[in-house]
Amino acid sequence: MQETVLGSDYKQKVEEVRQLLLESKDNGTDSLVFVDDIQRVGFDDYFEEEIEIILRQQYNYYSYNCRSATSTTACLHDVSLFFRLLRQHGYYVSADVFNNFKGKDGKFLEEVKQDIRGLMALYEAAQLSFNGETIIDEAQDFSRLHLTAYLHDQNENENENENLCCDQEAIRNTLRHPQHKTMPRLSSAKSLWHGDHLVKGSKVWEKSLRELVHMDFLSAKSLHQEELLQISKWWKDLGLGEKLPKARNQAVKWYTWSMASMNDPRLSFQRIELTKPIAFIYLIDDIFDLYGTIHELTLFTQAINRYVLTYEDGNILYLYKSVASLCEAFLVEARWFATGELPTAQEYLKNGKVTTGVHVVLVHLFFLLGLGGGTDDHEIVNWNHTSKLTSSIATILRLWDDLGSSKDEQQDGQDGSYITCYMTDEPNVSAEQARQHVVNMISIEWRNLNQECFRLNHFSAACFKRSSLNLARMVPLMYAYDENQRLPLLQEYMRSTLFD
Repeated sequence: MQETVLGSDYKQKVEEVRQLLLESKDNGTDSLVFVDDIQRVGFDDYFEEEIEIILRQQYNYYSYNCRSATSTTACLHDVSLFFRLLRQHGYYVSADVFNNFKGKDGKFLEEVKQDIRGLMALYEAAQLSFNGETIIDEAQDFSRLHLTAYLHDQNENENENENLCCDQEAIRNTLRHPQHKTMPRLSSAKSLWHGDHLVKGSKVWEKSLRELVHMDFLSAKSLHQEELLQISKWWKDLGLGEKLPKARNQAVKWYTWSMASMNDPRLSFQRIELTKPIAFIYLIDDIFDLYGTIHELTLFTQAINRYVLTYEDGNILYLYKSVASLCEAFLVEARWFATGELPTAQEYLKNGKVTTGVHVVLVHLFFLLGLGGGTDDHEIVNWNHTSKLTSSIATILRLWDDLGSSKDEQQDGQDGSYITCYMTDEPNVSAEQARQHVVNMISIEWRNLNQECFRLNHFSAACFKRSSLNLARMVPLMYAYDENQRLPLLQEYMRSTLFD
């Protein structure tokens, strides 16, 4: 971002927090709490080197000195925080660290059930699980069960104890919006006052971090409004909204994807440019859904493919190929509807992952962030290395979409549903069972995504990995339809970040 946008006061406050972070590096768990709060409000972009120093030091203790937060004397909160932060940043910590909190019978100790702060941290840590980690699955079920029971038991005392009410709010927020699967900076101005750590006001760095968040909240809103104006002008100048009046004209929604994906204020150009292919994904979807006949759509797809053939090599070829594959997948879907053919759930999902357009967004994001431009395989991450990550995010989006309604408000088009296909394949399955099956599939894909993010651990891919995760985190907000086919959570998010 331009120096004039950041401002000298803002930069000075960033440096103040940076110095405090460096001074905390020898403070054990307190330094991890500091890192955690920085991540919660989405400021880790500014402090990558300092965070790396702290986590590497913690990991070295864990690996070589046995003096880390995972010793037998450490509390559940500290071990859980250590596990989560190091896994997030590519340091492998075995799930066995949680065996310290189990008895000889293999079950979690009785006293752990009463450790509410520890249970909240354990639930947060469990979101970083890989497939096949039974210990983490048990930890998630255990922590969710006892946090829910605590809320139920304390309901009668809700108005009698102010601190208890705050605890209940924090617990509900943890269960509904665990940090790893929730947008950073989502109501970040409020999170500093209601979070698990900062509400206590006991850390020396809290005041500086609060002030930085407040300054960012005001400056970011101004910057995002300016970017949105540029996007709106670009869309108006294209004139496609007038030529295709049935198509969605949702510049704010398109821009919100980019804004959520890249929250670093210095990535203004990238946000604006990423919004453009996102707009065309929605537009192409509407062309196939609302306009052409099968014959016309076939000719349209063939024309796109011929255009791709004019490029023999280079990064631009990846971009055009992504759009061509999107059109081909939309054409497959259009033919299903035209013939009345219902694909199997597996066929639907394979094609439906492509029609999400996630691969189009991520390939543009990849090159906008400057990746793929080198020649030394040891120094760069190739786009082909990201295929599994792309597949997981696309699956999460497709299944979340199908959990609600795939039909946007004010549209007459028809969309498919994985649930419909699955219930046709499995005629003895109820609608509720089918929905639970989809929820389980989303959980599995999050574990796959965790593994891919852990594997894609090259320093050059850090920003791409964060931005990709943010797209997955944004999905529930984008598809949380109410009974009126509206998106109240998304509307509230856009209002608070752009207009209030």
